[in-house]
Amino acid sequence: MAREHITDVLIAGAGPVGLSAAAELRRRGVACRIVDRLPARLPYAKAVGIQPRTMEIWDRMGLVRTVLEAAVPMRGQLIHVNGSEAARIELALPPEVPYGFAALPQYETERILEEYVAGLDTRVERGTELLSFTQDAEGVTARLGSDAGGDEEVRCRFLIGCDGAHSTVRKGLVLSFEGGAFAEEYMLADVVADWDLPHGYGVRASHVGDDGSTDDLLVCIPLPGAGRYRMSMLVPPELSAGAADGAEVAHGLEGGRVPELADIQAVVDRLAPRPAALSGMRWASVFRISHRIVDRYGKGRVFVAGDAAHIHPPTGAQGMNTGIQDACNLAWKVALVVRGEAGSALLTSYDAERRPVGEEVVGRTVRHATRGIENDSDDMETLMLREAQLLVGYRDSPLAGAPAGPDDAPQPGDRAPDCAGLTTPVATYPLRLLDVLRGLTGHVLLLYAEKHADIEAWDAGEAGGLHTVAVVGRNCPPDTPAYRDAGGEFARLYRPDGPTGFIVRPDGHLGARFPLAGTAKAVSGCFAALSDPAR
Repeated sequence: MAREHITDVLIAGAGPVGLSAAAELRRRGVACRIVDRLPARLPYAKAVGIQPRTMEIWDRMGLVRTVLEAAVPMRGQLIHVNGSEAARIELALPPEVPYGFAALPQYETERILEEYVAGLDTRVERGTELLSFTQDAEGVTARLGSDAGGDEEVRCRFLIGCDGAHSTVRKGLVLSFEGGAFAEEYMLADVVADWDLPHGYGVRASHVGDDGSTDDLLVCIPLPGAGRYRMSMLVPPELSAGAADGAEVAHGLEGGRVPELADIQAVVDRLAPRPAALSGMRWASVFRISHRIVDRYGKGRVFVAGDAAHIHPPTGAQGMNTGIQDACNLAWKVALVVRGEAGSALLTSYDAERRPVGEEVVGRTVRHATRGIENDSDDMETLMLREAQLLVGYRDSPLAGAPAGPDDAPQPGDRAPDCAGLTTPVATYPLRLLDVLRGLTGHVLLLYAEKHADIEAWDAGEAGGLHTVAVVGRNCPPDTPAYRDAGGEFARLYRPDGPTGFIVRPDGHLGARFPLAGTAKAVSGCFAALSDPAR
């Protein structure tokens, strides 16, 4: 006899990844519960970097303004070796990219996301831990333990493990977690420095021995607040005992001596490019860096995301951002299945799309941690786009439609570029494409033609289920009833080959592009493939 589901989705872990999954599910009307074993958010700046691609995701959610008000810009990095400036990296991106790099402490990211989810009538159940689970063809039965006392059995359709490097969900699925750990141990601290370095720049200062190896290291990332930085550095021998073996930072809570301000000051005195007196230390810890990835991102109705699926060096602030994209990729697919708009085969595309991304990020961050980002073989423009996570794509996905148009045009699986300069007959100011897409939760059909008559002539009768946006060329009259590509940026970035249609997935990637000379039936079939690759 089938058992009643208490909720559609249970999410274990209320860090940025779990909260992102909850946000994307709830704004699509899917019921979920999110539990976390901690009684409150931790006040530690673990993950601090926010990538431009994450900003685009938050823009689509309608959340980005709150983030912009809380974050600080990351403009570049100053690299010093043996007391001399070796490089200065400017975090520059093409002008059409709407957001730059930013820094925001993880506790602030969690606060913003938690408040957003609360606005969708879902609250984090604190002091509640996933103890075990089983699954069958109809759903998942999970056992929860609460600080308030007693266990609870929860029946749900799907379970998502966002419960970190020591994930109960990953262990319950018996997934492998292959990789290793760096031999070096590090100190981490949140402090104020009174130096006169340029605003918005990080620092990487090192000492390289005669054998070419780095034997001393200091990395400083700016945080909100005058002169405040998160600093990391190699640990002195007297502090090495008791360091945590894993990607999660111990913050001095798991044994061992907690670094004092004097320990951090000693490293700054040796390596910093400017003299600086430190003060206002909020916390410090000792930790090790691991690099691991699972053999698959889920089984049946249970999935892992974020640190539960992949852990790696913090170089380039890739971890949390990669996890947030995991959550967004999975959530819109789960939502379609829960609502009966797609079959369960759609969920197999989560592993197909996201595990290759996780493998690439793990490999790249290990290389950057050992050799330095400045020694990457990519040209600087490609390097910045990759670090910004703007090159993440799914061309090999089972959901990607056939390539079409010019070879150098955005293809199915690629990120759908933002573009500026869209005007309407009513608005007196130009819009970005992100403005047009903001708040939409489903697939979007973009139709482009130089003449509005070509769009009017196209029969969209069978393209049901798609929100349609019409864009016309810059030479159309300003009163044309469509978005006008007044600046020509849409045509430049999307490279339409005559009247062209584009399907934009809920996560901001292209699902298909096709000539409008075709029929709406072809689009309907393409949308069916996007919704369920088994169809």
